[in-house]
Amino acid sequence: MAVETPPPEIGAPCPDFRLPAVDGKHYARDDFSGAPVLVVMFICNHCPYVQAVEDRIIHLHRTFDPQGVRFVAICSNDAQTYPDDAFDKLRDRWRAKGYGFPYLHDESQAVARAFDAVCTPDIFVYGSDRKLAYRGRIDDAWKDENKVTRHELAEAIEALVAGKTPTKVQRPSMGCSIKWRQQAA
Repeated sequence: MAVETPPPEIGAPCPDFRLPAVDGKHYARDDFSGAPVLVVMFICNHCPYVQAVEDRIIHLHRTFDPQGVRFVAICSNDAQTYPDDAFDKLRDRWRAKGYGFPYLHDESQAVARAFDAVCTPDIFVYGSDRKLAYRGRIDDAWKDENKVTRHELAEAIEALVAGKTPTKVQRPSMGCSIKWRQQAA
């Protein structure tokens, strides 16, 4: 089921996190403290919305990495119900696609809840003060990269790198709902 992100809470602090990554390390929010911009993306392997924009995300990372912008991806989906989102499958996709940025696994789903993430992709962009500056879509044509006319995520990152504030007009991201584990009764 497709879900849209809620309006961004501009200025909200970046929640703390520490999660295992598919590269065998653990990453925490403060590991990126020196970055002028931190892009936290809730993604997964199975979602067609993520698959459609995955190469664009990788390209954005490669474009902005030389400027010190750090990207981190987090998968919070229930891997028992969605086995394509299991840790070993995340690692395989990370390697096959050459992500170049950490891909973390939020098995407890606590980090997704702390961010109030709702879908994949759900993208949060924080400035050097680690206050939310952008939460929205990557661009205006998730299905077909050839039809993109607005590059909203890139524009937000560029503004932050230049010491400016991204536009307050932020259009929601849309994607598959996060696959929450069933709570025991």
